[in-house]
Amino acid sequence: MLVTCQQMSNAEAQLFSTGISAESYMDEAGRRCALEIRRFFPSPASAEIFCGKGNNGGDALVIARLLKSWGWRTNLHFSHGKDDISDLARIKLEQYNNEPSHDSVASNQVICVDGLLGIGAVGNLRSGVRTLTDRINQLRRETWATCFAVDTPSGLNADTGEAYEGAVVADVTLTITCAKTGFASDHAINHVGRIALIPLDIPFNECATEVNLLFPTNLLPRLNRRDFDTHKGAAGRVVIVAGSRGLTGAASLTASGASNIGAGLVTALVPEDAYEVIAAQAPTEVMVRPGRNREAIDQLNPDVIAIGPGLGDDVPDELIEMMLNHPAPMVIDADALNALAKHQLDPTELPPNRVLTPHPGELARLTEKEDDRVPLTRKLADEWGVTLLHKGARSAIATPGSPVELNTTGHPGMASGGMGDVLTGMCAGFIAQGVGLHDAACIGSWLLGRAAELATVNGWCANESVTAGSTASHLGLALRELQTETTG
Repeated sequence: MLVTCQQMSNAEAQLFSTGISAESYMDEAGRRCALEIRRFFPSPASAEIFCGKGNNGGDALVIARLLKSWGWRTNLHFSHGKDDISDLARIKLEQYNNEPSHDSVASNQVICVDGLLGIGAVGNLRSGVRTLTDRINQLRRETWATCFAVDTPSGLNADTGEAYEGAVVADVTLTITCAKTGFASDHAINHVGRIALIPLDIPFNECATEVNLLFPTNLLPRLNRRDFDTHKGAAGRVVIVAGSRGLTGAASLTASGASNIGAGLVTALVPEDAYEVIAAQAPTEVMVRPGRNREAIDQLNPDVIAIGPGLGDDVPDELIEMMLNHPAPMVIDADALNALAKHQLDPTELPPNRVLTPHPGELARLTEKEDDRVPLTRKLADEWGVTLLHKGARSAIATPGSPVELNTTGHPGMASGGMGDVLTGMCAGFIAQGVGLHDAACIGSWLLGRAAELATVNGWCANESVTAGSTASHLGLALRELQTETTG
């Protein structure tokens, strides 16, 4: 769920009224933030810690002390004189100073921790804070430092998503307890970046919107755990209809997405003139067969069909008819979506057991309606009667009658060809294993983004160098992490 700043403040006040101290709350928030940073940077690096005068600065000081104790090289920056900081922040500064240094930095990685302003700060940045937000953005721009914002990027209105001049551009926002309503707005995304939940046990009597953000805490219960005697047939049969001459990689990537998240049997049906190339490219676990007509599909008794990646411009009428009438659940992507638009078919003609996975360009061919991502996704899912996965930097998933759910993982390096093909295979793979259509789209979106992150952890690979193939190869690690982690 998303909450407003006032709702967050009310919940914290209620928590403190039960006898929980503000200091213990700060210590736990800071500890969990530091652990989350270490998920992205497992080895000690250098940290520039930017502290405001209030509790947000105190959180940053807790983070600084823990990083220091783990062997990080830390450097503090204050927006105000040390005599002007809050009593609680002063205690945290003293604890930081008393922590022995264990410098064991072995990499040249640099991070910035933005603890300047909390969610209650609204309006233009004052000079002392603005100087430091400019410095954070400069470090990020000129040294490629990774910026972690504590609870919210300084200079962003956490309720509305409005970014004031000089607002911090965060790579990761460590949102404490709940994400804030402004994080869901389209114009906030470049300041908020990747959203990581820092879960603290605070009960909420109210929430702000019918929008959810995806985190391990709300995704893990949606996974199905296998019985010990499960066999490959029970683990799901995925049939992929994809690929064509010149677009052979799409079929292989879709197949890798399905097989790497546990689908029991994955078969790709491809054109005869591309069969040999695709068969040579495909994962060894995947069966590749020439021919992609209705009869060939039905012989495989699919639990789900994934159709579209790399089909090309000339999609046979038989496949279009199949999208409209085949009883099996279907994930429809790429050229299959374009074929619907080309033939002026209304998505309302599709059965409800369809997942549509358009990127903005493909969606624009299906509808002339325009709006921000969340309301548009909600509107079209209700109108079309299908599950809609509106892909993008903050992919949105909606099904009639359900909240819109926004993905929180990933990075700009995913803006490359083939990522959507992998995602199509993943969605199909989860559906084949008995996960519901909406949940499959949510889990698939989160895992794809996390796998792309894992490909870059600790500087092993630049974001820009991540490919769909390297992302697919990290899906198993991302899935295992989801099964064992309860943080954001």
